[in-house]
Amino acid sequence: MHCAICLTEVTPVFNWTYLFSREPSYYICDDCKHKLAFIEGERCIICSRPLADLDDVFIKEKRCNDCWRWEQNPKWKGVLEQNTSLFLYNDFLKEVIARFKYRGDYEIAGAFSLFLPKDLFADKMIVPIPLSEERLYERGFNQAEALVNNVQVHNILTRVHSEKQSKKTREERLETVPIFKLTAEESIIAQNIVLVDDIYTTGATLRKAAKVLKEAGAKSVTSFTIAR
Repeated sequence: MHCAICLTEVTPVFNWTYLFSREPSYYICDDCKHKLAFIEGERCIICSRPLADLDDVFIKEKRCNDCWRWEQNPKWKGVLEQNTSLFLYNDFLKEVIARFKYRGDYEIAGAFSLFLPKDLFADKMIVPIPLSEERLYERGFNQAEALVNNVQVHNILTRVHSEKQSKKTREERLETVPIFKLTAEESIIAQNIVLVDDIYTTGATLRKAAKVLKEAGAKSVTSFTIAR
């Protein structure tokens, strides 16, 4: 057995929990696990950003300044109710996700699956953020879908605009030009939906997807990402 991230040999700890549980398909060595920075302590109640990293002037009503500003805009208020992220996007995780996304190291998705909150997806419709056809062809898989390959997903969104949100200014990201289209509108009415993506950066991509879903009748939209 080998670490899914660094490929070093891993020896599992044999205890009663191990004996009476299903053996995991993937493993992570202690060295890699220690390099993953779990998000701990008080977080922004919307995006999961650690509030301890911010000066008080950038925290309003238990929200980071970015989320507070999103919520002040009537077009975006309440569109994305909450995001849950597991790790800080540090240098180690940046390299790991780059290998996962751009070099096709699909096994890394299995490593992340070990940390998925067990109750996060209960009684929810799981919707991965889609890639454009061009990027899907280049990578061979959708990294968002790969992260939750052990649960049922609903690929009901398609991307109609492929320009990266990270290249835009905040004002451009706030524009309501749609980048997603819904393919199965009737299936989401009154559903509680969890969007899945690899990284939460500005929140623009997730909010634009959430807006499409809410306008089509979704009861609530939250999101899950590996990194924040």
